[in-house]
Amino acid sequence: MKDARIDRRLFLRGIGGVTAGVAAASTLAACGTGTSRVASGGGKGGKTVVVRDSGGSYGAALQKAIYTPFTQETGIQVKVLNLDDAPLLAQIKQGRPQCDLINNSMMSHTKYVKQDALEALDLDRVKSVKSAKIPEGQISDHAIGSSFYGACMAYRTDAFGGKKPESWADFWDTKAFQGGRSMCNPDGDLPELEFALLADGVPMDKLYPLDVDRAFKVLTRLRGDIKKFWDSGPLPGVLLSRQEVTMSTVWDGRIADLEKQGVPVTRQLNGMRRQFQGYAIAKGAANTDNAYKLMDFSLRAESQAALAKAFPSNPSSPLAYAKLTEDERNALAGAPKFYDKGFDADVDWWLKNESAVTKRWLEWARG
Repeated sequence: MKDARIDRRLFLRGIGGVTAGVAAASTLAACGTGTSRVASGGGKGGKTVVVRDSGGSYGAALQKAIYTPFTQETGIQVKVLNLDDAPLLAQIKQGRPQCDLINNSMMSHTKYVKQDALEALDLDRVKSVKSAKIPEGQISDHAIGSSFYGACMAYRTDAFGGKKPESWADFWDTKAFQGGRSMCNPDGDLPELEFALLADGVPMDKLYPLDVDRAFKVLTRLRGDIKKFWDSGPLPGVLLSRQEVTMSTVWDGRIADLEKQGVPVTRQLNGMRRQFQGYAIAKGAANTDNAYKLMDFSLRAESQAALAKAFPSNPSSPLAYAKLTEDERNALAGAPKFYDKGFDADVDWWLKNESAVTKRWLEWARG
């Protein structure tokens, strides 16, 4: 099952293969690769819109909270494609994109812009940007952030004699907080250099540009205690449940079900790294008007709140949190009481450095 947060990995692997993907795109168009949940015809100006998302539980939540209510309100049918970045980019370069609206990470959207694959947005056609008070930092010329996920720390509450880790320094302190650790590998998410630097005393607002050499030195101090590198959202919870580790990095919201089941685990949000997801319109989209309408609907505060009820998604709209119950709100890392505990990943820095850092990480992990 795919996860929205895996898009970055798929893009990293696929961005260099756009040329090869052009040939594949014709095959994709012929055989219909890409899961469709609502079949409908349509052309320019028709009563349909095609949206790309990553499927899985996230896609199911989007269907329930966004697509179905949108169709009920507008009469516009939503067709969904679960298509990876390389073939989608190839289609756009051919001038024949299969989708109109793209739900993807803001980092991937930035990469699309460099490929001239997105339409420049007319914000006057997205009224909810103002009504939902979308933060300025999540509004660009080509994409608008709708939600974020946070990478944070999870730990077993029965492992440390009542002590609670409060920071990344505690994650690195294997004497006071004994037991194995787990961290992600680049197939799961961006390398976790920021956490190493925070553990070494770098202030959260002074992280970027990242001191890569210093970060790897700090990572090396912990290397012998890292029992496994995870590459999928559920794995940290599995490792903690089996007591294979006592602490792990994790995507926020991924252990909520375990907590409800009585597994002695919880999260720590201090030093959480936020990465945003959002919407953009494919260059040459056949149903641009309807793409704008679905984008506008999706960004409404009430729509973001509905999605947060269906999936552990943190709305970008601050107004969305007021539409949730106190329990629902405080279960989210984006809740006002938690927001200042974290920081936004510097997309520009990672775009310039991800490839080199990933190569170095792989060499480091092999020892």
